[in-house]
Amino acid sequence: MTTYKLTIYGLSEGEHLEETVEASSEAEAKERGNKRLEELKALDATYRLTSSAGKLILFHS
Repeated sequence: MTTYKLTIYGLSEGEHLEETVEASSEAEAKERGNKRLEELKALDATYRLTSSAGKLILFHS
């Protein structure tokens, strides 16, 4: 399993949320990240999902 970091900006005034996502592949990490964004109703927020190596997996601004 690889560790990915999901960062969501602007959920509320001046705040951001960082969560760790564990996945066995980039595709699985992307799926889990999207699911979490849906749960938080944050699909329209600014967010990014990065691998532990710094690779950008998901991004929206």
